[in-house]
Amino acid sequence: MKKNLIIASTSTVHGESYLDYLLKPVKDLFEGIDEIIFIPYARPGGMNHDDYTEKAKEFFRGINKELRGLHTFDKPIQAIKNAKGIFTGGGNTFVLVNALYASGIMEPLREVLFNGTPYLGTSAGSNICGVNMMTTNDMPIVYPPSFKTLGAVPFNINPHYLDPDPNSTHMGETRETRIKEFHSQNNIPVVGLREGSWLKVEDTSISLKGTLKARIFQQAKEPYEVESDTRIDTLKP
Repeated sequence: MKKNLIIASTSTVHGESYLDYLLKPVKDLFEGIDEIIFIPYARPGGMNHDDYTEKAKEFFRGINKELRGLHTFDKPIQAIKNAKGIFTGGGNTFVLVNALYASGIMEPLREVLFNGTPYLGTSAGSNICGVNMMTTNDMPIVYPPSFKTLGAVPFNINPHYLDPDPNSTHMGETRETRIKEFHSQNNIPVVGLREGSWLKVEDTSISLKGTLKARIFQQAKEPYEVESDTRIDTLKP
């Protein structure tokens, strides 16, 4: 079977409700699937697993899908192996990665994704699709045993990518500066995903979707833009 993923910058774009901008792609991704396993471990704002799962359930009820939090299973590894579809929500990537390793989920999750289980990731849930989590925007509030993640795509993701504001008086580093710092130590390409953009992965094909361009960063090269519907599967270290 082939990989079948949506890797989205965010769950919510300005002025819309949770996941609404992804309505059709998500319906297509999970077509014919009645139950989806939700991984709530990233805990946005420190939200508990039950409340986070309930928030996600509201959207999936609207498309006649049952969503069940992974934290409710007695045997979470088996639940991942048997899942018909999987959604990992946003929050803090350090918390998410730490929990995936602590529960023994990281490797089984990778295996099922490479075997074709449909997967939706937003924000932190997208970060973990890259080679590692080292281009996250999150604070390191916990210490995971490894920064290595799923490697479902051969590059890293920077969700919520923000362009430098030429009128800003802020003296801190821009996203572009931070990614340049990453490339002083690493040769993994980085895709800056702007809000409302996502990647569609089908087997070996990886395409940018949404209305906005994405910014591509590679070591020792100038960043460049790619248009929506562009394939970027050749982007590798």
